[in-house]
Amino acid sequence: MPSDALILGFDTSAAHCAADVVSGGQLLASAHQDMAKGQAEALVPMLEQVLRAAGVTWGDLQALAVGVGPGNFTGIRISVATARGLALALKIPAIGVSIFEGRAEGLPRPLVVAEDARRGEVYLQGFGAGPDVPCLMALDELHLAPGVPLTGTAAETVAARGGNPVLAARYPLAEAIARAGACKLGATLSPPRPAPLYIRAADAAPPSELPPVLLP
Repeated sequence: MPSDALILGFDTSAAHCAADVVSGGQLLASAHQDMAKGQAEALVPMLEQVLRAAGVTWGDLQALAVGVGPGNFTGIRISVATARGLALALKIPAIGVSIFEGRAEGLPRPLVVAEDARRGEVYLQGFGAGPDVPCLMALDELHLAPGVPLTGTAAETVAARGGNPVLAARYPLAEAIARAGACKLGATLSPPRPAPLYIRAADAAPPSELPPVLLP
């Protein structure tokens, strides 16, 4: 896949709907809307909007990059199911990018990404530092190496406890997801199909309607 591959990235893992088009390291178009619900109805129209803004069509795309979480269960399923369906229809790869990979995109290593998980807990993953796999930890149990920079929505909270420096994200999340997807695409000719990264088990009552089916 060429380094200037045209990639559409999108994310609905939190209270937002966001999409970006990138190619050759350049941002061509972006859109973001804060919303607590309604992402299922808003996502595809937003994707069409950014494609028009970038001056490209669905047929021009060479890959999709989608945020797989952790975050809102329903939002993650919406994006992942949409990415899988579009990839099948367009016959292009769909690449899953975690929120950790997105936040860390373009920042120096070592680095720890700390995302707010509420209830006095944080989602963590280190890049060149521990923990090297995504995990959920209570704030009271955190013991990070001193001096390792932090980024993410919970970085300030974690830094206040240990004095670690905080780095701002280099890119907005959807753009970071697209850029990270481009890096993954360049590293393999056959990336695995995107799958939700939940980490925490669902604690809400199951909906009365069946959710989208995610095929293996």
